[in-house]
Amino acid sequence: MGKWKVIVLFTFLFLLFPVAQGQKLIEYSSGMGSRDPNDGNIWILYQRVTARHEGMTLRSDSAHYNTKENSFTAFGDIIIRLSDTTFIYGDRLFYDGNTRVVDIWDDTVLLIDGRTELRADHITYDRNIETASYPHWGHAVSGERRLDSQQGQYNARRKEFYIYSAVQLSDTKMRLLTDTLIYNTVTEVAHFESPTRIYTDSAFIYSELGDYNTSSREATSFLASHVNNQGRTIDSDTLYYHDTLRYGKARGHVRIFDSVNNITCTGRYGETHQADGFSFVTDSALVVFVDEGDSVFLHADTVYVTTDSTDHLQTVRANYKVKVYRWDAQAMCDSAFYSATDSLLSLYREPVLWYEHYQCQADTIELKHDTSGVRQAWLRSSCFGMQQVDLEKFNQLKCKQGVVYFDKGEPLYADMLGNAQMVFYITEEDSSSNPTLVGVNAGTGTDMRIYFDTARAPSRVVTYDKPDMKTYPVMLLPNEWRRMQGFQWLPQRRPRRPEDVFVW
Repeated sequence: MGKWKVIVLFTFLFLLFPVAQGQKLIEYSSGMGSRDPNDGNIWILYQRVTARHEGMTLRSDSAHYNTKENSFTAFGDIIIRLSDTTFIYGDRLFYDGNTRVVDIWDDTVLLIDGRTELRADHITYDRNIETASYPHWGHAVSGERRLDSQQGQYNARRKEFYIYSAVQLSDTKMRLLTDTLIYNTVTEVAHFESPTRIYTDSAFIYSELGDYNTSSREATSFLASHVNNQGRTIDSDTLYYHDTLRYGKARGHVRIFDSVNNITCTGRYGETHQADGFSFVTDSALVVFVDEGDSVFLHADTVYVTTDSTDHLQTVRANYKVKVYRWDAQAMCDSAFYSATDSLLSLYREPVLWYEHYQCQADTIELKHDTSGVRQAWLRSSCFGMQQVDLEKFNQLKCKQGVVYFDKGEPLYADMLGNAQMVFYITEEDSSSNPTLVGVNAGTGTDMRIYFDTARAPSRVVTYDKPDMKTYPVMLLPNEWRRMQGFQWLPQRRPRRPEDVFVW
């Protein structure tokens, strides 16, 4: 009988080996083979070894098949075909036909599933759940993404990685570092439930629970959310951030900090459209400006901030129930607008401005600033200013328009224009330097100018055009001058400290 006939017969006998009851044994073939002289249950196979078991095909240089345990141990140039798209390559293998679990070793075991490649020195593949596991350092590539971790699993059915311990997910534009990660190679979405840091070309993202879409560059965070994008940071409970569009949406304990302009915005909900230079916060909104070491606190129902193409501040708009606090001045109104280009703050709809011992009201109040502080203040239409002298007495100024001029933040003089009216209590100091009321000036004039001394108190009043001024003893001041028409003294509405801006 020729040699080739012996080989064919030998292979044929292997294929017809009796099948144990209740088991589906591994089918195999090889160029040569023999029984192990020390164990009759083991066949030693050589040359073009092939094994098949329930849809899986295996090829190797040599192998040992245990007929009793229905297990297969293979050596050298191993190729496993699990499906039309899934293959495993290695150097040493043990396959249990009863449990349908493959263990394969090599310096670099390679699993290929479509466009996904996984490399490790040891992979365990459970065919029942179509899952590959590696106990020590795995490296995977899926499309443009690379995944590295000390331990992990890959589910070929769901096309999903579950990896943990020193996890890194990266591509040419992004690097994600975490402890535990689920990554789906079809959706290209990474899900994490541990402290996670994401570095992109333009942003840094931190979260302890959330998702990141590596294709669209969208991050969703549900715990300890933080984004830093070119000088602007967002902190919140929950956060959505689109890195490509530079758009963020945050809820719950929102804090947006702009380091370029030294502005902090807080609230319960906020958005930033950085590509368009636009951000806003609402629901307990608060904006804090830091200028030359002094902080300005502004609260409103909603606050909008715009920046220019270089990310420098352009405007701030505050809507509904606005209150402003600074150590030397406070204000309230229905809405406010600040233009950084003009350094102009405008207060609209029943504004009230408090400065030192003064309270000022008008239809609109505008404050012009420079680096030294307020430079000019305009009180447009229905201007009314007052200063408390004692519990019952008030200095009062009333006119159509008012302008106050400052030098290095200190008031120099004020022009009261159009139907000006004044009530001013005259004081003199006694020998102990205690002020005593000696009379009160009251009257009208078309226009007036009030000069201030270094203590910011009125020192001289000049009345222009048709003056009608009289000096009265304090007790004989006519009633119509004690409280001029439109008088409102509002100390209870004045914010005395930063947190008072929330009290309307």
